[in-house]
Amino acid sequence: MKIRRKARFAPEVFTQSLNDIMFFLMLFFLIISTMVNPNVIKLMLPKASAAQQMQKKQTTLSVDADKNYFLDREPLPKEQLETVLASTFAGIDEKTVILQVDQSISVQDLIDVLAVGAKLDIKMVMAVKK
Repeated sequence: MKIRRKARFAPEVFTQSLNDIMFFLMLFFLIISTMVNPNVIKLMLPKASAAQQMQKKQTTLSVDADKNYFLDREPLPKEQLETVLASTFAGIDEKTVILQVDQSISVQDLIDVLAVGAKLDIKMVMAVKK
């Protein structure tokens, strides 16, 4: 009579779920790596007792439906727009004009105003209604 040996069980590791975990980790690091800006340079800037202040000026240019121009609520002929803007922003570093244009104004009239701003290196911001 022979004694049978007990069947040996080989240890197994189930790796089906590891594929899903590795996929999610890879996806997570891929998304995070696109959010990080690689062009960041950390600098220790020197300190100063008095900082130089940049001069800013912000004005409003309005154009109504009859193509009347107003600079800060003062009437302005269209022909004098460039000269008045140049004299208004003389010696100013950051020049900003908020455009309030009637919706019935043609695109060409808007482009003419934007061209004057580009010529004088003025930042033009269009005001809209919510």
